[in-house]
Amino acid sequence: MAESTPIDWQPTAAIDTLRTRARVLQSIRAFFSVRDVLEVETPVLSRAATTDVNLESFATVFRGPGAPDGRVYYAHTSPEFPMKRLLAAGSGPIYQICKVFRQGELGASHNPEFTMLEWYRPHFDFSAFFDEVEDFFTTILGEHIQLDLAERLTYAEAFRRFARIDNVHDASVADLRRRARELALPEVRGLSDEDRDGWLDYIMSTVVQSQLGHAGPSIVFEYPASQAALARIDPGPPAVAQRFEVFVKGVEVANGFQELTDAAEQRQRFEKDRARRVALKRRDVPMDENLLAALESGLPECAGIAVGIDRLVMLATGARSIDEVIAFPFSRA
Repeated sequence: MAESTPIDWQPTAAIDTLRTRARVLQSIRAFFSVRDVLEVETPVLSRAATTDVNLESFATVFRGPGAPDGRVYYAHTSPEFPMKRLLAAGSGPIYQICKVFRQGELGASHNPEFTMLEWYRPHFDFSAFFDEVEDFFTTILGEHIQLDLAERLTYAEAFRRFARIDNVHDASVADLRRRARELALPEVRGLSDEDRDGWLDYIMSTVVQSQLGHAGPSIVFEYPASQAALARIDPGPPAVAQRFEVFVKGVEVANGFQELTDAAEQRQRFEKDRARRVALKRRDVPMDENLLAALESGLPECAGIAVGIDRLVMLATGARSIDEVIAFPFSRA
């Protein structure tokens, strides 16, 4: 009789690491409690999905009252849309810690199911919000980073300083390809001459990012307007997205926006995303009409941010893999 293969049932994270994780979560809740930011919960499943061409939602089918033939629901990639509905309903400042799900994301710093913190501050401009974001990271990470060494730099400044690319917002694909060759970066299969954002992301992830946030948190803002996602756009010139990312020790740990509040523009972006998905032969998905109705009713001017909790714990413990900070990652789920 053949021997059965041993089952890896043990957690991949050490118990002491899980204790650190618990302390991080406690510190996060304490941070918001003293600032009177309300903790909320919203549904994981939705009849709408993200239309973002760079993300894929997990889908399941509900069968029951009202759906005898089955109705598709999508696991959220972020709690953003229902949280904005709460903001439109007058919730005031809110935060949420929850599990989110993304297809195809698996690696040393990715798990298809991961933990996200998202928070929103109505009536905060970027300056006030950046102050709170810097305070958050230095509070949670303690001795690992210092607030007085935090830096704020524009996307253009980051490319000029670390990739020696001047006027990145005006750089053509040919310019970016040439600079990648000068930097001796390896060729990337499938990166086309039409994909300017792809080239920008490639140089950002391979050259710029690794040099950010080694003393205090680095906030990079004013991303290209083509990478606005759900952020407002400053018409410029140059036109830039009111979007920012936070880097600590070369790791991207957060993504934030001055939130788009215009329902008509949001609908246009959703429809443009869906058209791109069809052109790329990706699954078409329904856009969130509940969010659009909330925007129509009036979303207050606000800033928001999403933080990867697992990456935060990796930084707090010195872990090199996300599996070291999750009890049971995808391989043992």
